[in-house]
Amino acid sequence: MTAAQTAGSMSPELLKVVERARQQPQAQFSSLAHLMDGSCLHRAFSRLNAKAAVGVDGVSKEQYGWNLQDHLQALLEKLKAKRYRHQPIRRVEIPKDKGGTRPIGISTVEDKVVQGALCEVLGAIYEQDFLDCSFGFRNKRSAHDAIRALDRAIHQGRVNYILEADIRSFFDSIDRKLLMEMLQVRVVDGTMLQLVSKCLHVGVLKGEEFTRPDEGTPQGSVISPLLGNVYLHYVLDVWFERAIKPRLHGPALLVRFADDFVIAFQRQDDAQRVYDVLGKRLDRYGLKLHPDKTRLLPFGRPPATQKGGHGPATFDFLGFTFYWVRSRWGRWMVRCKTRSARLNRTFSRISQLCQRRRHDRVEDQHRALVSRIQGHFNYFGVNGNHRCLRLVIRHVERIWRKWLCRRSQRHRLSWKRFKDFLRSLPLPVPRIYVRIWR
Repeated sequence: MTAAQTAGSMSPELLKVVERARQQPQAQFSSLAHLMDGSCLHRAFSRLNAKAAVGVDGVSKEQYGWNLQDHLQALLEKLKAKRYRHQPIRRVEIPKDKGGTRPIGISTVEDKVVQGALCEVLGAIYEQDFLDCSFGFRNKRSAHDAIRALDRAIHQGRVNYILEADIRSFFDSIDRKLLMEMLQVRVVDGTMLQLVSKCLHVGVLKGEEFTRPDEGTPQGSVISPLLGNVYLHYVLDVWFERAIKPRLHGPALLVRFADDFVIAFQRQDDAQRVYDVLGKRLDRYGLKLHPDKTRLLPFGRPPATQKGGHGPATFDFLGFTFYWVRSRWGRWMVRCKTRSARLNRTFSRISQLCQRRRHDRVEDQHRALVSRIQGHFNYFGVNGNHRCLRLVIRHVERIWRKWLCRRSQRHRLSWKRFKDFLRSLPLPVPRIYVRIWR
C-alpha cells in the first residue's frame, strides 16, 4: 500500500477487508477479484505518474486519459472475462553509483493500472501483516522513519554492533514459485493469484531482443515493491522476529526499507551467530548476500576518554553514512551525512542536465536545477547534514557556470557577473527539512 492509499480513499468493501485482516491474522481471503471494479481502476490510474516513461505501446498517461472511461470499461470487461494479457515490459538500464547498470522494467499504462489495482486490494491485507521493522513503500512510513528507529535504539544504548547487509539483484532473484506460495497463505482467490502470475510471467523487450525470464519481478513496475515486501516479510522479518530474537542473549533490532536493511545488536556473540546464518537463510529462497557490501562492524558509543572528534566506525544505510561525533557539549552523538557515492551521482546528473540544456533559456535551466536541488534537499536535508547541503550548492554553482560559459566562444561569464546573475535567479538555500534528532 502506498502513501496515496489511505483509509479515506478506500471503498467500503475494501475497508471491510482491512478490518478482517487486522482482526483475523490467520484468515484466508477467497473473494477479492470483485473489488477490482471501475472505481478501483480509476483510482489506480489517478495515482500514475504523468511524467513516467512509456511502455512498448508508446502510449503515455495523458494519451490513455483522452478517452479514459471507454479504456477503463474495456479493461474491466477483459478482466471479468479473463481475457486480460500483460504486454511485454520495456527494459532500460540506468547507471549505478559504482559502475554497472540497474535494469528497470517499464510497463504500459494499462498494465500499470491493473498492477495498481492489485496493489490496492492486496495491500489492504498485507499492510495489516507487515511488521514494525518494515518501512519501505508503506502507508505513512518513510526512510526518515527507519533512520529514526535505528537512531533511537543506538542512543538508548542497545546497539554495539551493526550487521550491514546488501542483497545482490534482489528483484531479479525472487523465486516466483515460492512467492506465489507465500501469497496463498492469505489469498486463495484464484482470479487474483492468476493476475499476479500474469504480472510476473511476462516477456521483456530490450531494444530488439525479447526474453522471458524464469525468475524475479521487474524492478520499476508498480506491483514489484509490494511483492518484494511480501517476499522479505516471510523470508527475513518473520524469521528474525519470531525465530531468531527469542534465542538471542541481548536486544537486537532489524530495520528494513524494501531490500535495504541493517540489524543492530548489543552483544557480539549474538551478532556473530546471526551473521553466520543469515546467508544460509537467504540462500534457501534464492537470494544472495553481496560479499563486498555485507559486513559486521562494531558501532558502540566510543569511550568518553577517547581523543578526537570522530568515532572509528561508519556504515551506510539509505543513502546516508552514519558515524559518531562529539557534540558541542562534548558528548558522543550519532549523526549521518550524505554518502560520497550519492553526492558524486548528484553532481554527475546535474552536470549532464546542464550540458544537455545549456542552449535553453536561462530561466528554463534555472527552473530545472531548482527542481533537482529541492528534491535532493527534501530527502537529505536532515539535521546534522548541513555541510553536505552547502557542498551541493557550491558544486552546482561551479557546474552551471561552466556550461553557461560554453554557450558561446565569445563571452566568458566571470564569477562576479555570475554572482550578480544568481541574485536574480537564486538557487535553493541549504536548510534542514527533516529533523531526525531532537
